[in-house]
Amino acid sequence: MSETHRDSSIVLASNNAGKVREIDALLAAARIRVIPQDALGVPEVEETGKTFVENAILKARNAARHSGLAAIADDSGLEVDALNGAPGIYSARFAGSGASDEANLEKLLAVLRDIPEAKRTARFQCLIVYMRHGEDPTPLICQGTWEGRILFAPRGENGFGYDPVFHVPGEGCSSAELPAATKNRLSHRGQALRALVHRLGGLE
Repeated sequence: MSETHRDSSIVLASNNAGKVREIDALLAAARIRVIPQDALGVPEVEETGKTFVENAILKARNAARHSGLAAIADDSGLEVDALNGAPGIYSARFAGSGASDEANLEKLLAVLRDIPEAKRTARFQCLIVYMRHGEDPTPLICQGTWEGRILFAPRGENGFGYDPVFHVPGEGCSSAELPAATKNRLSHRGQALRALVHRLGGLE
């Protein structure tokens, strides 16, 4: 990353405390300081897109326009094969608008109750968008995908969202049982952010 980008601040188009912690930790090594949008008074934008990338672009452009800073937005979610890719872009509101992580998780387990282990394959998807300014016509777009399957019951206390029911291949545990450093190395968000830092000319 060039010196003009070092020790810079980028507004993060999210108020999700879990996402803020993960993204801040992942970008700290690139000497990028992440400021959550609510700290700058940026209002949330309605996520009217039909895909992860459309929603990420909406959020990044909104944050950049209101803050005057470069902005990062991620739109991410869980795709379950037995549900034809649901909850997908509706992962954060699977149990309804404003639903808690616990409510979303409980609904997922309920609808998958009779699905056998072999058919509980799933993946986390993350689309990261970086915009230099609010009118940026060529935002950087990076994607990460994390394959796994859905457990029958929650396990672990770390992470957030669907982490307690997402079994990680090769680790023998749920995402919520992984140490933060291991999760950041393996996860969809970690993959997408490392790709973004690389494209910005930063760390390999």
